[in-house]
Amino acid sequence: MRQLAYFTAVAEAGSISAAAARLHVSQTAVAAAVTELEKIFRTQLTVRRKAHGVSLTPAGSYLQARAAELLRAAEELELRAGSGGRELAGPLVIGCYQTVAPTILPVLLEGFTVNHPKVSLDFVEGAQDVIQGRLLAGDMDLAIVYDMDLQPGLGSVLLYEVPAYVLLPASHRLAEQAEVSLVELAGDPMILLDAPPSSHHTLTLFEQAGVHPVIRYRTRDFELTRSLVGRGVGYSVLVQRPAVDRSYEGRAVVAKAITPAVKPVAVKMIWPEAIRLTDRAEAMVAYAASAAPNTQQPPPEPEH
Repeated sequence: MRQLAYFTAVAEAGSISAAAARLHVSQTAVAAAVTELEKIFRTQLTVRRKAHGVSLTPAGSYLQARAAELLRAAEELELRAGSGGRELAGPLVIGCYQTVAPTILPVLLEGFTVNHPKVSLDFVEGAQDVIQGRLLAGDMDLAIVYDMDLQPGLGSVLLYEVPAYVLLPASHRLAEQAEVSLVELAGDPMILLDAPPSSHHTLTLFEQAGVHPVIRYRTRDFELTRSLVGRGVGYSVLVQRPAVDRSYEGRAVVAKAITPAVKPVAVKMIWPEAIRLTDRAEAMVAYAASAAPNTQQPPPEPEH
């Protein structure tokens, strides 16, 4: 496995010297490992040029594509052997679309850690397309995203579904209505949460309603969107809903259901189908599927 790890480092770094620096070993050791691997497979894996670094042959590219899974399996076997197979242990990285993260990550991180204290949890937030790319690149084990614009080759499990809603300032003329149609908002200034795929979903809802929204401001920040609505600058259409109907500044905002009812947005946990999930990842998938729906319940009333 050492030779495979060194070869993978060379393939990723593009040169033996860069790989050696990353691995904190000598260049001679890295070069020898790659040569030994080529002897084992009886084929040339790399083309080495002094001034141009290292490039992979077709056989080398084929091996690199499968090396990560082999190394991951070896690491998993080592971890399971070290724990006697009795308790889950080792790293687990979860990616999450940034707008969904405050709603779902806290309950998963807290609850899973209680059940599996030897698992080292970490998470990465970001734009949905970035999260998917890093997941497929092997930078994380699992990811939580909207079921929109998903790339091929992903397995998934449904966590929960939630419909979009209209967010109004408390002083808005429609704030007392139980439901609001998008047609009623035609001509009003809108604050667009401009973070794909949320923005695409929102604009599609307006298109289906035959309304062209008057977009006053665009922002990628969820809380800035809510704060601008709280100031009366405009309204917005959002999906995730905080438990408190106040902006960062403490100004009241009002959430209203959309009429006619719109199709709920599915939130899913995803993973690369081509890679076998570790026991830790499988446990997280099962836990997330059972715990996530509870995040959509209102918080308990305080005791008096």
